[in-house]
Amino acid sequence: MRKSSDADCFFEFAKYSSLNVLGMLGLSCYILADTYFISRGIGADGLTALNLAIPVYSFIHGCGLMIGMGAGTRYSLYKSLDHSKETDRLFTNAVLLALSASLLFLMTGIFFTGKIVTLLGADVHVYQMTKTYLKVILLFSPLFLMNNVILCFVRNDGAPQLAMRAMLSGSLSNIVLDYIFIFPCNMGITGAVLATGMAPLVSLLILSAHFFKKKNQFHFIPCRLTFQRISGIVISGVPSLVTEVSSGIVMMIFNAVILNLEGNTGVAAYGVIANISLVVISIYTGISQGIQPVISRHYGMGNRRSALAVLKYAVVSMLLFSALIYAGIFLYAEQLSSIFNKDQNELLQLIAVKGLRIYFTSCAPAGFNIIISAYFTSCAHPVPANLISMLRGFVIIIPLAFLLPATAGMTGVWCALPCTEFAVSIVGIAFYRTYGLSG
Repeated sequence: MRKSSDADCFFEFAKYSSLNVLGMLGLSCYILADTYFISRGIGADGLTALNLAIPVYSFIHGCGLMIGMGAGTRYSLYKSLDHSKETDRLFTNAVLLALSASLLFLMTGIFFTGKIVTLLGADVHVYQMTKTYLKVILLFSPLFLMNNVILCFVRNDGAPQLAMRAMLSGSLSNIVLDYIFIFPCNMGITGAVLATGMAPLVSLLILSAHFFKKKNQFHFIPCRLTFQRISGIVISGVPSLVTEVSSGIVMMIFNAVILNLEGNTGVAAYGVIANISLVVISIYTGISQGIQPVISRHYGMGNRRSALAVLKYAVVSMLLFSALIYAGIFLYAEQLSSIFNKDQNELLQLIAVKGLRIYFTSCAPAGFNIIISAYFTSCAHPVPANLISMLRGFVIIIPLAFLLPATAGMTGVWCALPCTEFAVSIVGIAFYRTYGLSG
């Protein structure tokens, strides 16, 4: 078996990660485009409604990533072992699982949207807008889930360029439709969410080309769902689900805390920060998704040294990105905030600028935690990956989200995430020392 050189590993890392970073940046524009156009076309109440509904979108997206990343990781390992029949069964089980989850989301959208909006804390001013956004997102859930699943399989099947084109095309369609529906058509929040819901359809149409290529190594075949395959997909994909779901839950908690401290204006300011955060996190997610097929393949072939080399390149790239991102946010916080502040609300501007400069000190540790978790998942070590995801998603951040604001007000809100990510990164380093070199 030919061992890959460091140069081979670097070029593999650069190819997969750069394409996935570009694709994830495009994907993050789903919500960012909504934020910009809603802020311009609807105002602060629209931003508040969007921010209240985003946690549910995060949960849908997280379920899709859990199935896609979990199945994609196992698919890459099976491919390296030349288990072609099992790859087809795995793909079929992933699709059936995604369709089953979609049915639950559809039923929720039809029957329980109002109750969820009340639970999210929407007041009389934003209730109807939040309900509209949430209902349409839930009704489009089958497209979101299937898009995530097919993207992960195409990426792991050696076609990262096609995956990137699909993500970017979906995002571009979202931006164009956002403008058309909100401004010329004057459809308000309904137009914004319809644009978001139609974007994965464009992506799926582009991805469908992969099924007609001879090199495609996964196919839908008649087979039943089995507990062994489903549990394997879920266990491998849990970190992706926890990352997305926890961000939604944390957003709900932050919304509730900020409502008590600064009202709807504070929530709108947090909406600006949270949506910029989606773009930043998408860079780290792009790196982590880019290294997954490469590390899984090397690990499956027994080439641990190359897997560790890819991890090293990922961490160095993350640190460089983090330095540039934080410098840009610190220096241009006022300009970033004003982009989404149509009415030039002074209180919103003040809250958002201070929040941006504190909140994003979490960049580097958050990037490290996402990448090290993906490394463990790619190497078939789900336990440390799951623990890292649980710690940063629930165990540490939730208590801090209540404790720090109680003692330091809005400053405490902004400090909760950096404190969490720094603490979890220490745990991640400890896990790496335990698992990383020994495989």
